[in-house]
Amino acid sequence: MRLFVIKMVKTDPAINIDSNTPKKQFLRNRWRSITILLFLVTFVSFFAYRLEIVLGVTPSKYNTFTPQTQAASQEIGSYDVLGYSINKEEATRLLQTEDGRKQLSPENGAFAVTQETLKLGRDAFYSETFGNEIFQTDVVGVLNGPINMITVGQAIAGLGGKHTTNLQIPINEDVTIGGRTFKAGTLLNTGLDVPANSLVPLGMRASITKGKLRFGITCALCHATVESKTGRILEGAPNNDLDTGLVLAFATNSAAMFRQTDVNPTQIPLGEHTYINADNQESRLPDVKAVEDAVDAKLLTWPPGNFDSTGTLVNNPSQTPSSYTFGAWPYGWSGHSAVGWFHGLTTLNSNVHATNSDGTNGADASQALLGIDKETYLGVILQNAANPAFKLPTGAKPSEFFNKIDPTPGEPAINEVIRMPGYPQGSPFMLDGLMASSPGFPVGEQLNAMSAWQNTLAPPPTAISDVASLERGSAVFTRAGCIECHSGRYFTNHDVIAQNEIGTQPSRAPTLAPFAKNFTTPQTYPNSVSVPLPSNPPVLEVSTDITPKKAQELAFGINNSAGGYKVPSLIGLYLTAPYLHDGGVAASAEALKQDGKDGHFVVANPDQIGMAGTLMQNILPDPAASLRVLVDRNLRQVAVAANQANSDLQKSNVDGSGHAYWVDAEAGFTPGEQTDLIQFLLSLDDNPEVLPSSR
Repeated sequence: MRLFVIKMVKTDPAINIDSNTPKKQFLRNRWRSITILLFLVTFVSFFAYRLEIVLGVTPSKYNTFTPQTQAASQEIGSYDVLGYSINKEEATRLLQTEDGRKQLSPENGAFAVTQETLKLGRDAFYSETFGNEIFQTDVVGVLNGPINMITVGQAIAGLGGKHTTNLQIPINEDVTIGGRTFKAGTLLNTGLDVPANSLVPLGMRASITKGKLRFGITCALCHATVESKTGRILEGAPNNDLDTGLVLAFATNSAAMFRQTDVNPTQIPLGEHTYINADNQESRLPDVKAVEDAVDAKLLTWPPGNFDSTGTLVNNPSQTPSSYTFGAWPYGWSGHSAVGWFHGLTTLNSNVHATNSDGTNGADASQALLGIDKETYLGVILQNAANPAFKLPTGAKPSEFFNKIDPTPGEPAINEVIRMPGYPQGSPFMLDGLMASSPGFPVGEQLNAMSAWQNTLAPPPTAISDVASLERGSAVFTRAGCIECHSGRYFTNHDVIAQNEIGTQPSRAPTLAPFAKNFTTPQTYPNSVSVPLPSNPPVLEVSTDITPKKAQELAFGINNSAGGYKVPSLIGLYLTAPYLHDGGVAASAEALKQDGKDGHFVVANPDQIGMAGTLMQNILPDPAASLRVLVDRNLRQVAVAANQANSDLQKSNVDGSGHAYWVDAEAGFTPGEQTDLIQFLLSLDDNPEVLPSSR
């Protein structure tokens, strides 16, 4: 029984080491930090069943850039009715009549944007895990391997209270992961951001209950970052060097994440672990070490800043998008999140806490989606679970065992989710038929609040030194035809472009087709219903009319199409390098130089171009140089070649090809015009100084 909760996010503010601190003081501060961590563990152990400690909560707004940023246009007083936006003025008018009040009622699926819901959304963005710490810690074992409480504690204590944008975790002994050997003393570049004086990384929630330390992930892990110079948090900016593949590979049961790679466990030789299969016969599961090694090897090919959200047995990590979401629908690399509340943003937010963070949510549809029966699917996930209490016993039937250990009995997954009408079939509204929603809240309340709050986010303003250059760049933007797709205030026409037209790396475009084959009519419960659901709750239809049918078909590769990629917003480009859906377009600040003969840019350092030469080498891409690679065909050719020569990137389908819309000499543009365009693109912040005019 929980008696009380202690929430902590800071160590002693006095622990702040700079270059003038004497060595003895440095050591005293480091040991002081370690002592604090050890004290917490000892303290919790003493009160093992009487105390919950939670580390990591919502940061103060004054530790972020948000107070100096003009918010995007999400209005307090507006409503969202299953994707249809009602602005404040119209809502005020509707609320004057009975029919209008009915239209804007929760029973009709209306969600009111209020100061309270925005606060809930921000808190959920930073602190809500929907219980994924159980799957990540007890099943996957993110703290059981070389990355563990001790090594993480050493790394954070070594900061001495300072912030970092790349928590380097030490390896204390030689270890082989996925066929690669890491020597003792190696510092793993995780890309985890840690605010000053914090005991946990940004976007991670540590909780200690009944004597067990667990780590869960929140939206902020990938969609917020610490600014390197000031240590302040950029809310909504992608953490573009976060190496989730490496962190997962170092877990002891990363095999539980097999569906995020192309490792099909049914094609791996059988091991010794027996189980009762779907035919109620004793059989053997795939060899546990062989599955683990195969999955680890694929996770280690993921470039930093990328994560595989597909879950359909294709190794397809995509670049983490920003959360500058207002006016940027549809969402997801292919535009697959396009209907329902907030024009699909709520769908995307749920996917993070379903398909992406809890593999058990796919058990009931595993046969339809992956061709793997439910018993084998669960057996592979649980046969080597990190917590012995979650480890499948020999000879057990996985589904029956899972029902015994499931922390959310009555629902089909470990995380806090509810079944949509039609489950186990999914729909364009909820791809896997499950919505993240916690007990005690109305249906979708947390997700919708996050969507509303994300729709207030914008990048902080950029410094403008040459307005004339921006005006020239805006003219180039129009003349080059960029405005045809990247149109409007948020620089997107909201369309999905067929893969064979956009020409980018083709593997991701049709990856969600297996989900579409398992779709049923999209429905939900009204947000007047609370979780847990009552028996026979009312049901609402989710209209798909807000997104063109062709765009939806391309997003899911329906009708045997090759799929497509959405037209993204260009807001905040100066914070989102590298570019394209796979992140393959990149260059360091030293990669390019201007040729003295004609002023065009050429490659000066071929070892620092492409994803292969930047984030794969722990070098951050430079936004201006990376945009030049995007629009210059000669530079892009070098970047694509570098990516294609990297075996890891080929295994994870990253090359930076396509999007052949050039602003270079062959297209009739001078180096100066190319530079002006780049400066214009980098200026697109919360309130752009210059906006283009149509031709």
